[in-house]
Order: sequence, then structure tokens, then C-alpha cells
Amino acid sequence: MTVDPETLDVTIVDGYVDEPAHFGVPPYISTYPRYAAGALVDAGVPNEQITYHTIDALREENARWRDVEDADLMVYVGGMTVPGKYVGGTPAEPDEVRKLAWTADGTSVIGGPVRFGVGEANEGASETARDDLDFDFLAMADVEAAVYDLVDSGLEGFENRYRSVEEETRWARAGAFVVEQHPNHPEYLICEMETSRGCPYRCSFCTEPMYGNPDFRPPESVVDEVDALSDRGVKHFRLGRQADILAYGGDGEAPNPDALRRLYGGIREVAPDLETLHLDNMNPITIVKWPEKAREGIRIIAEHNTPGDTAAFGLESADPEVMSDNNLNVTADECFEAVKIVNEVAGWRPGGEEETAPNFGDDAARRLPKLLPGINLVHGLKGERKETFEHNKRFLQRVYDEGLMLRRVNIRQVMAFEGTDMADTGADIARDHKKLFKQYKREVREEIDNPMLKRVAPPGTVLPDVHLEYHQDGKTFGRQLGTYPLLVGIPGERELGRTLDIAITGHGYRSVTGVPYPLNVNSASMDELQTIPGIGRSRAGDILVGRPYDSPNEVGEDLRKFVTADPSKGAD
Repeated sequence: MTVDPETLDVTIVDGYVDEPAHFGVPPYISTYPRYAAGALVDAGVPNEQITYHTIDALREENARWRDVEDADLMVYVGGMTVPGKYVGGTPAEPDEVRKLAWTADGTSVIGGPVRFGVGEANEGASETARDDLDFDFLAMADVEAAVYDLVDSGLEGFENRYRSVEEETRWARAGAFVVEQHPNHPEYLICEMETSRGCPYRCSFCTEPMYGNPDFRPPESVVDEVDALSDRGVKHFRLGRQADILAYGGDGEAPNPDALRRLYGGIREVAPDLETLHLDNMNPITIVKWPEKAREGIRIIAEHNTPGDTAAFGLESADPEVMSDNNLNVTADECFEAVKIVNEVAGWRPGGEEETAPNFGDDAARRLPKLLPGINLVHGLKGERKETFEHNKRFLQRVYDEGLMLRRVNIRQVMAFEGTDMADTGADIARDHKKLFKQYKREVREEIDNPMLKRVAPPGTVLPDVHLEYHQDGKTFGRQLGTYPLLVGIPGERELGRTLDIAITGHGYRSVTGVPYPLNVNSASMDELQTIPGIGRSRAGDILVGRPYDSPNEVGEDLRKFVTADPSKGAD
């Protein structure tokens, strides 16, 4: 059968992805729908005949399901291979994915990390099994390559294969247009960028090695994609799609600072007005094995990135027995050394002194540090025992006691996927240790996370461009765009979808409270004033009674880092 690509109507549905090296839940958009769109264009389908919907957009407006029903080809991308809790969007459930297949009258194809397996819920400690979910075709390699070949074959079929770097370069540019169809475009959308995939290491639980050894895109390919997305109004980027940013452009293990310089320098050249440039994964073993090259690479990243960036370290476990049983590649001592090096090279704050990093305390500049490590800990791995939890806590306490900073500690339970070494053990260990896990997680939040957050983001730290997302308990909650952004609670119910600059006033375990910055003392509410450290109800009342003020000095030296006084803007 001959099918003219120019006549095809195609609908791409994004059910969201979350992989060890790939975010795709809003405000993120993953590479999959963009590359699939680019492959369609490359195969001859006109841009204007390609429709993109998120699963949330379909939930919000039933009429959009018509695009699924009427399409000649419906492409679904999705799948979670790490568990998470999400604010910006809700990943598709298996029943919704089946409904897509049943609704589509045309040819349907499913792809993305869903090929590794489907859990009944997006959580850890779960067994997963692959389910074709009633689609005509399942892409068991690259969904974008499958889509290209499917259109090329007249919708007859395709051989599972991985795309080439040349195809990726073409498809990344050609598919950039679909970001304009995302509900969050342009202000609240961050594009996940792929620099490589695959991993030279073989940790027992991870799906990333299934992509093989690292395969790097040349800097020019990534920069060209940033250029195309920037032309479409995107200002937020995250180099998240790689197992180790430091190994970029090298032999897969050793750092290559020159490649990083071409990558980061090139991005800044084609997108000079970008507002976010963050990364995700960095392998601590790379830093320990090649400390001088790693320091240079980290320095280049911190020179070009935006503040609040996080390098996720896959320690996974500080227990030497668990490390050995699961083929983990870094010891607790090695990881500590890597934490120290990132703090020393990149733990400075804009406006502060780079030479004295890590910067914190009363004299530190009032912005988040440029780049800090985050620690990933996985539970339910082979060999886990009661002592494992103590090993992990001791490691985290050591980091704090040595005067270092961690941007965040990610504690999760393993998900067991077919094709990984954990498939044999499954989730049994995680289930057996559930009570222990809950207690330990609470202790880490109280004893490590809270004091660490106060060190990283002390009162008075300014967070520019916090996007207001939802209301709860009389407060408005929002986040900046970026890697693992802080959740900020602000007094009062404010208009959602806006952005505010915020000064931090208090700390939870993984979130902060804040007030708009600068806060005009002549129009501030009682709740806002009370949120500022050292301002109780009585003093807040006195400030209200004494308005208007000509200068913030009139209300006290301790408020100067939070307030301004604009007599023309009194209270209503």
C-alpha cells in the first residue's frame, strides 16, 4: 500500500517520561515528542499536519480526543523507570494509555521508556512487566526511528533500531516546533537536552546501560538544537539526558574539558538571553579518578550555567556490602571527596568570591550557589541490611559536619525492571524493609535536610522568577525552573501563573517559605511581615500601625534585606 506522507495527519500524545537520565513531566518536555515530530517532518509529513498534546491537556478538554481519534497515525510516548512525585503534571496511567489505543481509528505506535515495563502506579518497590497496551506497534528501540521508518514504509511496519547521531541532529532541529503546542510554552517550559546516552558502568537496577556504552553528540549538534528551540521562544534548558556530564565528548569515562567548553560556550552564544541552563547527572567516580580534569570541567560548567544548578551523584548506597553486591562504582569515601571538590570549585554564589567556595554564612552573597552536588540513595538493593541505613546516615552527617553543602538528598526505593540484575530479586527487599525505610527517611529529613537547606539557602536568599503553581492552606506555592528547584510557600492566595522574585524567610525539610522581594513595608500584609525571621505578631502589628515609612531603616536594621519603603504604594 502506498501512503503519501504529505497527506498524513499525525497526533503525538505525551504521557511523560522519567528515566535515570531524562525528565519529561511538566514543566519539562523530553526529547521524545520533539524528535518524533522531527522524524515525521524528515519523512515528508508537513509541520502543520502534526498535532501535539500532553496527557493533561487531553484530561482537561475532551474535544482534544478528536485529534487522537481522527489521526492517520497516533504516536504515544511515555514511561517511568524511576519513581517520583510530580507537581507540574500527572503521568499517564496504564488505563489511559489503553484508552488512547482504543480511541485511535488510524495506526497507533507506542514508544519511549514504556518499553522497559509498566507499573500500576508511579512508585518505588514495584515489579514491572511490559504490556503492549493494545497498540498496533510497540517501538522496542528508538520511537523516533520507528516513526520515521513506519511513515517511510507506508504505515506497514518497521524494524526496531536506534537512530544515528546524524538523524538525531536533523530531527532535533526539525521537531523543535512542537514546543509551541505545549500548554506551558513559552514561560514555564524547560527543554530536556540530550548530550549522550548509555553508560560504561553496570549498576544492578539501572536501565541506562541498556542503551549501551556512551554515545556522544558533537557539541555542534546540541548547540544547533538549542538554537532552533531558542528561535521558538524557549529560554530554559537542562542538559539532563546523560549518565555523566563530565565524561561528555571523551572516551566515555575520562573528562574532556575542551568538549564542555565548546558545548557550554556554544549554547551561550546561540541563546544569549537564556534564563536557565542546568544539568543533571555527574558521576562522582569520574571526579575522583581524574581530579584535575574534573575540576577544570566543573569550573567551565559553573562559569556558564545559571545559579541553583545541581549535579546528581549516584552514590546509591554508602554500605560497602550493598556496593559490592550491586556493582556500584563509587565508595562512600570516594563520593565524599567528589562532594568536596564540587563545593570547592562551584559552591560560590553570584556576587560572592569564587576563591573562598563553598560560600555560606552571614557574609555570603544572597543567591543560590552556582553548582552543588545532590545525592541519590536507592533502597531495596541486593544485600541491604539494617546497617545499610546507618552507613547512609553517617555519610550524610559527615558531609554536613565537614562544612560542605548538598543541594538535595533523593531517597527512593528501587523499581525492578526486566533486563536489569535486580529483576531476580525484584522488590522483595524493599518491601521487607518498608518500616525501617520510613523511619530512616524521616530521620534524614529532620537531621540532615533541614539544617543543610538553611546552609544552602539562608534567610534573605533571593530566588528570582518563582512561578506560582497552586494554592494550599491559604498559601501560594511555586518553584523556579531548573534541576530540583526549591518549593516555595508564600503567604496569601496569589494569582497563579505569574512569576515573583522571592526572599527566603524560613525552612522546611525540602521546601522554604518566602515573601515577595523586595517587600514594600507600606503595603505588606500582616501575614507577610510575620513570616520574616524575628518579626512576631506584636511587632508586625506595630509596623502596620506606624505606616507609612519613608525608609526601611525606620522599621529596623534586621528587616533591610527583605523590605523596601515606597510611600506611594500604601496599603489598600
